[in-house]
Amino acid sequence: MIFYFSGTGNTRWAAERLADTTGERLLFIPQELKGTCEYTLEDGERIGFCFPVHGWQPPHIVREFVGRLRIGNAAGHYAYALCTCGDSTGLAMKMMAGELAARGIALDSCQSLTMPESYVCLPFMYTDTPEREREKKEEASRRLEDFVNIVTERQTGYSQLTLGLTPWTFTHVIGAYFNRFMITDRKFTVDADVCIHCGKCAEVCPVGDIAFDDTPVWKNDSSCTCCLSCYHHCPVHAINYGRITRRRGQYYFKP
Repeated sequence: MIFYFSGTGNTRWAAERLADTTGERLLFIPQELKGTCEYTLEDGERIGFCFPVHGWQPPHIVREFVGRLRIGNAAGHYAYALCTCGDSTGLAMKMMAGELAARGIALDSCQSLTMPESYVCLPFMYTDTPEREREKKEEASRRLEDFVNIVTERQTGYSQLTLGLTPWTFTHVIGAYFNRFMITDRKFTVDADVCIHCGKCAEVCPVGDIAFDDTPVWKNDSSCTCCLSCYHHCPVHAINYGRITRRRGQYYFKP
């Protein structure tokens, strides 16, 4: 089985490719959190985890899921993890591996894929140029195919991660602050005179944080992961996060 979370589609693309090749179940983490999070593996079934990096850490929804996860017969089953990032991962995968180990799951291999940038809520962060977006997708596709083979052949000890400079600082200082204080839906706004009332934002929100009644309303219930899927999918750029995104581009994964 493959557990995954995705907002703007980068991780979903990778998880679907792994599922298509291995023939194993693809399970969406927000949906699984509505249940018991208890599973039994079939003979020879692999355990996969696919997630985006948010602030050099796994998203809080992924960590919540791992904290509740129970796989009674995980011992002896091949396990792997793949993460996507816009630039670098920091020690996000190390955090993930540690939290999985506490659930009796030891990762046999892991991989990161650098994908087009989607987080645009800080002064120095922008969407990539079309040329850079294409380059990232092409390189990620090559690296993903290599990892698909690693997983298919159940190779162990494989780890190819883009840690970046000073990964500890990015994960445990900057990332810790980011994930504690900057993950909120309270800064989302809608330009009422621009909104076309299509409901796309509510449709694509992976955690169901948007109530739609002619215009979107965020629930402020701590479910938001700041994946920005609502912002990026809005066909008329009517949604913004504070003032900074008014001058930023939009991106979501397209094959």
